Amino acid sequence: MNSLPKVNAPVEEVDRASAHVFPWGSIQWLISDKRFDGCELTLGHVEIEPGRKNVLHVHPNCDEALFLLEGELLHSVGDEKYTVLPGMAIFIPRNVPHDAVNVSDTRARMVVAYSSGDRRTVMLEEGEEA
Repeated sequence: MNSLPKVNAPVEEVDRASAHVFPWGSIQWLISDKRFDGCELTLGHVEIEPGRKNVLHVHPNCDEALFLLEGELLHSVGDEKYTVLPGMAIFIPRNVPHDAVNVSDTRARMVVAYSSGDRRTVMLEEGEEA
């Protein structure tokens, strides 16, 4: 009989007090290898304030998928720009430069997932975390 691996409190919830705050918004990491040994994905909740933009960046070790819950984004992926509305998802392959501008009057809220438990980021312009 196979036994399931033990995990420490595998349920997380969005809590703004636990988020990392930046001039453009915030990120709260919910699931990653820092939280769960051997985890092979990263899941987070991101907020971008109205009129703000996160820093242009790439992820050299993982793909990214974003699902927008609220707000409206103008999201760049390489040389292309896409309008992302609530209920839409966007895929960003590893090593492709990307950023997002919240073009709505409300805080943009989204769920982001990465194909590595150890998501890495390289900033391509001045600013904090993306």
